[in-house]
Amino acid sequence: MSSAPSPAAALVSIPDTASTRQYIGAWSVLSVLQYFAAESAVIGAWAGPQPYDRRTGFISDLGAVTCGIFDDRAVCSPLHLLMNVSFFIQGLGILLGALLLSSGLLCVAAKPGARVLPGEKPWRAAILVRILMATAGAGTMLVGLVPEDVGSPLHFAGALMFFIAGALGLITLGGVWLSKTPLAWFILGCGVVSFSALVVGGLTRMDVPEPGTLERLMGYPVTVGLAAAGLVIAQRVHEERKVRKAVRLQEAGR
Repeated sequence: MSSAPSPAAALVSIPDTASTRQYIGAWSVLSVLQYFAAESAVIGAWAGPQPYDRRTGFISDLGAVTCGIFDDRAVCSPLHLLMNVSFFIQGLGILLGALLLSSGLLCVAAKPGARVLPGEKPWRAAILVRILMATAGAGTMLVGLVPEDVGSPLHFAGALMFFIAGALGLITLGGVWLSKTPLAWFILGCGVVSFSALVVGGLTRMDVPEPGTLERLMGYPVTVGLAAAGLVIAQRVHEERKVRKAVRLQEAGR
């Protein structure tokens, strides 16, 4: 006669890694990469008195609605609408990922066959990752909805939300995945680089020879790190869906 499973074993969570919800969530996070294409197109259309330089130009200047002097900088971005829509879509993708990707999936996505017990440290960390991702996504949406030259502090607040929450989210997720995938070190590194640049920017108030470079060291690693995490999750979900499809076909052929 077999013994009953222990309470701990009964609580072990096996997340549904093949659900449509998780699939959409993973691809939503991956969609952040569209930002780089949009930024390049907007820079190419720049109409300021001087060519736009990524080393000295602030990212938000690309979304400025009017041409003129802003904070002692001459800005003129004819494709500002494209840039602001890209900000909004980027934020929406991150926010959808935070809402659709379950905490259980974030715990096990990087290692096939992994299991997690609700309430354990990885589970709590995954919940924190989702909160930070949602904050970063909402912040980026604010940046797109409220351009820098409309006279609202919400733009600056949204940018800080993206930089701070995005960096901390990557650091936390990298820590959760350290024993599960080598890519965790890359994700963790992206978070560390972004947060370090943010600290330097805060201490110097961005008064550095290349403020554009410093700002991009805050933002680019968050976007790339999130895309890398999205790729890991999307691959896991895709493989699980393939396995389930093969099982269904096998059962149908019996």
